[in-house]
Amino acid sequence: MAKAPRARRQPTIQLYRWKWEGIGPQDRPLSGEMIGRSKAEVASELANQQINVRRLRKKGGLSGRGRITPHDIMVFARQMATMIRAGIPLLQALQVVAESLKKPAMVALVQQMMSDVSAGSSFSDALRRQPKHFDRLFVNLVEAGEQAGALDQMLDRIATYKEKVESLKSRVKKALWYPSAVLLIGVGVTMLLLIKVVPEFDSMFDSFGAELPALTQMTVNLSDLAQRFWLYALGAVLASVLLLKQAINRSPKVAYRAHSVMLRLPIVGDILHKSAVARFARTLATTFASGVPLVEGLDTASGATGNKVYERAVTQTRHDVATGQQLHFAMRMTNQFPPLAVQMVSIGEEAGSLDAMLNRVADYYEEEVDNKVDALTSLMEPLIIVVLGLLVGGVVVSMYLPIFNLGSAL
Repeated sequence: MAKAPRARRQPTIQLYRWKWEGIGPQDRPLSGEMIGRSKAEVASELANQQINVRRLRKKGGLSGRGRITPHDIMVFARQMATMIRAGIPLLQALQVVAESLKKPAMVALVQQMMSDVSAGSSFSDALRRQPKHFDRLFVNLVEAGEQAGALDQMLDRIATYKEKVESLKSRVKKALWYPSAVLLIGVGVTMLLLIKVVPEFDSMFDSFGAELPALTQMTVNLSDLAQRFWLYALGAVLASVLLLKQAINRSPKVAYRAHSVMLRLPIVGDILHKSAVARFARTLATTFASGVPLVEGLDTASGATGNKVYERAVTQTRHDVATGQQLHFAMRMTNQFPPLAVQMVSIGEEAGSLDAMLNRVADYYEEEVDNKVDALTSLMEPLIIVVLGLLVGGVVVSMYLPIFNLGSAL
């Protein structure tokens, strides 16, 4: 049986920083740094800028490695918008942005796009060749901006959209982190007491030769179990988390059920609901205001909700809208969107200002997420103290109870 050919990995772009000195127009001495693949490439670029190079040396290498974050893409969009608005040609704008970047992976990405643009591709086509970093929303809006001659406005709109979405994501992560922190701290402190502290008391209790109180005996038994099996328990927990994560990534059904369970959690579930609605509204408002048809905008918005339950609801909404239903009616039919959001969308459709109303929906639910996260933070701080107090206090009381009983007997 013939083996399937292996997919070729794209070659890593090897880039270097070059320090140069030369003479510019009107015999003016100039110097600076430039990023390029080779000495000849940098010299050619400087010659195109009418700079006579006198000295050119390699300063350091850039491997093109590293992780590109959504924040990096947002900053890139904002920088490009500024350059284009200033009237700088696209290729030169990419060069200026590349020279200002510090992260090697971003430099390599921009350099690759420069190569595509210099070879005749449009900016949107160059972005489309990097689907790992630029989603359909980014590419479609840039393409619309190119066609309308408003690329700087579209890039600004993209940057603003990504700022709001990333800010919302960080607040949701904060909301998820606090309950996890309470659980981890509580379990960690309890295990530390059971493994390190309780055994010291246990050896002392053996010398008493008396029967231990029920609470103390239970604590000693738990300590014995913790000492023998804590490593296995830790391994089982880590393995379970990894397996669940793999299952969520690979199985749409498991992912849907996991997201559905998370939406039902107290407090946190409400935050996730409001976050998904806000991201849906913000994405759809951005696409619709940019001239993207509503059905295509819904297709993009479905993947931007960050939740499989809402993704399915938006997909159903898209199907209904494509068959002629109004947006607010299609949203109501899913039984997933809150009545207030549906009502506001209905008003926007009737008034012919759907994008503005969707932005208001997003603003409202983003503010709701803020308030919920602040409330959760205020709740978690005393809760951590109470949980730690109960755990530590319970163990301490159970350990000193035999000593108190012995003292009263004497």
